[in-house]
Amino acid sequence: DLKSEMNKTRKLPLMKDTRASDSSQEEAIDQWARRRKQFKDSKKCSSTGGSSINSTITEGSINSEDARSVDLGLHSENEDRGFYTENFHSASWVFRGDDVSPDNSPRCLSKRPRPVAIRERTVKIAKGTGNYPWGFRIQFSKPILVTEVDTNSAAEEAGLQVGDILIAVNGTDVTSMPHSEAANLARKGPDTLTMVVGSDISRYPNTPRPTCRGYLHKRTQSAILKGWRKRWFVLKHNGYLHYYKHKKDEGKCRPLEVTKLEGAEIGVDTSLGKPFVFKCIPQNGNRIFYFCATSNQEMKRWLEAMDKAVHPVHQNHVWVDVTLHNTTLPPLAIKNPECLGLLHQLDRSKDVWIQHYCILKDGCLYFYATLRSTPAQGGLYLQGYIVSEQSLGSKRSVIELKPPSEEFKTFYLCAENVNENKRWITALKASINKWLPLHQAIQDFMNRPLEETRM
Repeated sequence: DLKSEMNKTRKLPLMKDTRASDSSQEEAIDQWARRRKQFKDSKKCSSTGGSSINSTITEGSINSEDARSVDLGLHSENEDRGFYTENFHSASWVFRGDDVSPDNSPRCLSKRPRPVAIRERTVKIAKGTGNYPWGFRIQFSKPILVTEVDTNSAAEEAGLQVGDILIAVNGTDVTSMPHSEAANLARKGPDTLTMVVGSDISRYPNTPRPTCRGYLHKRTQSAILKGWRKRWFVLKHNGYLHYYKHKKDEGKCRPLEVTKLEGAEIGVDTSLGKPFVFKCIPQNGNRIFYFCATSNQEMKRWLEAMDKAVHPVHQNHVWVDVTLHNTTLPPLAIKNPECLGLLHQLDRSKDVWIQHYCILKDGCLYFYATLRSTPAQGGLYLQGYIVSEQSLGSKRSVIELKPPSEEFKTFYLCAENVNENKRWITALKASINKWLPLHQAIQDFMNRPLEETRM
């Protein structure tokens, strides 16, 4: 059980500042090394730290679609060199930039300027029939959010998702437009509604995949009753293929079967002597599925949609993309830093202070060996950290970076003098304040006056 293993590692003497016997420390080190190797081998992902930035395996560093730690691959003399990211859980933080007023929405949900936490895409929705021909609901203004997408609707078919932010409607920017004007713009436009939307990657880390629905004939696997049976198939955004006996069963009955398509083998099949037949061989299992469409065009539609599910495009959180890019730059090439200069960091394992040239930018502290070094040695994600001035040993003025939870690591930094320390403390607090916990952002947003339109 990975979770229980992680809880055990938090109690190891190596991770705490408590004193233990030499033998118990050696045993703890051996246990930690074995578990770290097992974790890397199984997940092929490491939560990394530099020579003086040692990270621990925690729930925040598990590599999953919603939470991923960062391995910069900056391997040199030290095997594990990179970012300490333990407190950054991509599903827990939103970037609001300089908008610190509680009356405003988080910066990640607005346009001024275009935030790093937004990744844009174009969605085209064909107009259907009925009172709500596109099949989705929008709420609020500046920004306008998609808060509901109808099942089996044209909007769902086009890949629109709850939480998407409207940036443009039919070529017109709506980020500063009142809710009612944006809704009218959509209604008065052509039958194909074209929208540019932004996804908050902290909640939607992967590229949305279009759904695909329709009847297909499926070859039966029974040894008694061989032949083809007409079934209603649904390919969902998560890459799973569901099928039902009838169309009306979707959403009302459990599917007859669910198959994961990622890694599967798909393609046209001519071995059965029947036109418009294609097959699917899932990655886990020896079973072969044979499907028959009603036309060549219908077969191509299914093959294209299934191919996207077979080869999904996995994306990092945008924040990870930005910091990875910045590490490849020289220190002074990082645009608009909030603070820069020399800092000494305490390596508590050796009780020595190590000098770095540091750059502070949008909640990330980058560490370089010198002003002329490239790339960065590593860095620290500051989300949730509390900054204060403390005395430590012989030093009367030290910058303490304290995490919100005891299981994470506390960092101690020291500038050249007291005034420099104060300058860094002010900058660090402002930089950390650019990030808002997701639950607080949602609560602030939902407290705004309600505006909604069914489309």
